[in-house]
Amino acid sequence: MSFSILGTGKAVPEYVLTNDELSTMVETSDEWISTRTGIKRRHICKSETITELCIKASNEAMQNAGVSAKDLDLIICATLRGEYITPSQACVIQKELGATCPAFDINAACSGFIYALDVADGFFARGRVKKVLVIALDNLSNIVDWKDRNTCVLFGDGGGAAVLGEGDGLKYVEITAKGDTSVLQCPHGENTSPFYEHPSKPPYLYMNGPEVYKFAVVSMVRGIRNAIRKAGLTEEEIDWVIPHQANIRIIETAVSKLKIPSERFIRTISEYGNTSGGSCAIALADSVEKGLFKKGDNIVFCAFGAGLTTGSCVITWDKD
Repeated sequence: MSFSILGTGKAVPEYVLTNDELSTMVETSDEWISTRTGIKRRHICKSETITELCIKASNEAMQNAGVSAKDLDLIICATLRGEYITPSQACVIQKELGATCPAFDINAACSGFIYALDVADGFFARGRVKKVLVIALDNLSNIVDWKDRNTCVLFGDGGGAAVLGEGDGLKYVEITAKGDTSVLQCPHGENTSPFYEHPSKPPYLYMNGPEVYKFAVVSMVRGIRNAIRKAGLTEEEIDWVIPHQANIRIIETAVSKLKIPSERFIRTISEYGNTSGGSCAIALADSVEKGLFKKGDNIVFCAFGAGLTTGSCVITWDKD
């Protein structure tokens, strides 16, 4: 016994930053961004807090699942940085929802949603839970250098949530990590201790684009193939693929190397950009809203991110 997905939800800020508006801030253009990344716009926090977005996504997922906060046995939040250093974002969510269950955060960057599913699977396997709320949401606009066109054009804010219940929907999940700070990192920023002797770097995302691209393509193709094989399926039996929305070129390259038709790959990057761990969660909720899934569909998730981390899983949709 593992879990099935009972309900989904998403939340993004109201403000939309288009490529054209972004081109007034840094030397870039809509053509430059869209042809290289597939991104046309992204949602950016102005008045919203990460907590408010998490609560919106959570409430939507619980309503979709027909579950109330008192029914929850565990809350897991995948995020790079919550509203506080401590307490965890999950504990803040628990308070706002009125839940009483254990709650904690995990940080696996863009692989966070799949990492959270894997962690939840362990609790189901031990018989410790019946209902779990998983949230994957980030406020990346707070850690982007808005003078660096190589990174600021890529990222947006937002994420999604899923309510998990006992079931057999999860067919396979795998997570990996290869410690590396040279490819993608975001430092803490200035240290306030008068005794600390190491220099501090500004708290911005630093990324080696070409290396990220190579890692992403290899990881996505390998992760999708491995998850399908370990789930006892073939590529022809996959109905949908939800890849991390980092760059349209990464997705298209993966498509060219797999035997899964391009139209089965869900793409949300043009609207939301890269929302880190929230990407797969947003794409999942979007797909449910559009009624794309039917009972029995096999869905592959695959993500990669700073760490360097990867995550892949196969879930059979078992909702009517």
